[in-house]
Amino acid sequence: MSLLYARRRWAMLALFVVLLALVPVSPLAARPAYAASAIPGDPLTGSGAVTRSVLTAADLTRGAATGTVTDNAFALPAAAAAPTHAFEGTLTLKGVATTGGFKTIKDPYTYAATAALKHLPPVSVALVQNGSHVIPAVRGLQITQSAYWNLIVGGGRAWNENGDGGRTRVSLPFALVERNANCVHNGLLTFLFDGSTTSRVRYQITHETCEYFQFDMWGQVGASYSRHTVSGDTALKSAYAGEVAHRVPTKPVSALSTDYPNAGIDTSAFGSGITASALSTYGVSYGGVNYVGACQTRQGAYPYCNQMVLPSYSLAKTMFAGVVLMRLTQVYGSSVPSQLIRDWVGEADTSAWSGVTFQDTANMATGNYSSSDFESDEAGSSMTAFFDAEAYGPKMTAALAFPHSAAPGTKWVYHSSDTFVLARAMQNYLVSKAGAGSDIYRFIRDQVLVPLHLSPDVLTTERTDNTATGQPLGGYGLFYTQDDIAKVSQFLNADGGKIGGVQKLDPTMLADAMQHNPANRGVITTADATGRTYQYQDGLWARQFTSADNPVFTSPVYVPFMSGFGGITAAMVPNGATYYYFSDNDEFDWSAAAAQAYKLPAIG
Repeated sequence: MSLLYARRRWAMLALFVVLLALVPVSPLAARPAYAASAIPGDPLTGSGAVTRSVLTAADLTRGAATGTVTDNAFALPAAAAAPTHAFEGTLTLKGVATTGGFKTIKDPYTYAATAALKHLPPVSVALVQNGSHVIPAVRGLQITQSAYWNLIVGGGRAWNENGDGGRTRVSLPFALVERNANCVHNGLLTFLFDGSTTSRVRYQITHETCEYFQFDMWGQVGASYSRHTVSGDTALKSAYAGEVAHRVPTKPVSALSTDYPNAGIDTSAFGSGITASALSTYGVSYGGVNYVGACQTRQGAYPYCNQMVLPSYSLAKTMFAGVVLMRLTQVYGSSVPSQLIRDWVGEADTSAWSGVTFQDTANMATGNYSSSDFESDEAGSSMTAFFDAEAYGPKMTAALAFPHSAAPGTKWVYHSSDTFVLARAMQNYLVSKAGAGSDIYRFIRDQVLVPLHLSPDVLTTERTDNTATGQPLGGYGLFYTQDDIAKVSQFLNADGGKIGGVQKLDPTMLADAMQHNPANRGVITTADATGRTYQYQDGLWARQFTSADNPVFTSPVYVPFMSGFGGITAAMVPNGATYYYFSDNDEFDWSAAAAQAYKLPAIG
């Protein structure tokens, strides 16, 4: 994999370099049952009189893809009629490894010189249909046979148009995910089908959240339709109905000013400071509503904005590692944070890791580093070796390669590798408590993520060895939707780590990390290139705002935030509001948005 990753060093110099599927997860796991007859958003009542000049039936039957087209051509049209055919079976795309077009948008490391990177991986997807909803049997990250790409497929739609000759049209969102990395490239596909056959399948990718590799990809290929009963089809339909029903209500961001007219909010601040073409999406989670921005691509609005796959990068340091440590402490007691890394990671039984605790490691204060300059190690050759390694052994060796330079707990130095070590330590600790076969990601999935009703995209994680049984990467490798970010941020912020009134995270640890305890602000970071320092605790950053930043801060306010590589932020304002955005141009400008969010009335 060195072709893909050996030259990523410069990309790690962003202000917050922040960098899990591999356990195939049924969307049914631990979810409440819904009647299979529950069909979200149906029935379609259109006449089928759709005026279409792009991706017509003739295009899909006899044409060829010569470039990308408007994403709206893949969207459910207003006049869509109820589908007359129901798809159940396996769709397999043919010839994807050698056909299709590719246009480089940004590629400083010339990845596209490798021909296989310019094509889809093998695509074979089992699907069921519930009314007009088309549901993949396997959700979350799917390991393919490709040396470069893995795959995520979301729920799509089926409908009839009068010009399709009695066939039913299907549209599906999907995403390519770099193997052993966290970049996500979002796409769409569409085809026509009847009782036994399909047209050719048109696909295109016109969007990504990826700082260092951006492209358009398109093609039109043959496909086979193997009709068969999909195992658990009734349960799959029920689970998807439940997934849709549990999504947080959404409104456009502009509605904040009308919903809270006395707050004086300037909604233009949300999404500002970020290059528009680099902004995947943004929003404000507040008061049980997700006030969302658009999901723009190079071909217009993405028609499945609520299913656009967003990479975590180092948001995982909070959403996985930090949350797991707080959950383990809540379940097994206050001694968990003081457990020694060397007692639970055999490879770390060295003098360099003597005295280093779980808490020190979560705080990026192991004392093992080469340079204490702001994120210098994160951008160095040792970390490149860590990121490049896919197998567990070399990855752990690289993670433990930094020399002992300070007493544990005394010096903050940002290392994504430290979170990997912590994840391994927590894995082995869990096995000692819950028994052989326990898995740290399944632990947090079943105890926190599923009860939060997060999407199936986040119920899987990238792991070492590109397998379903490897070690979770810990500090990156998760995937989210807008809805997931709203739910997780509310869980940490307004809900104080409770689900349905039940405390899931250790309340003291969470309060400290969320800056509710003035006596414990966490570790002070080294100054960045602007001279600013931050607080850091259990995978959460914090920034102090004063009236010098904006007059709305009449007294000093600490805002905890999650930060991800390339331009990803989720800032959790103390009044219960969270402002989030996902982008990929190394821009971390959210001060103005935080000030506007702070104008909202405090929840509770």
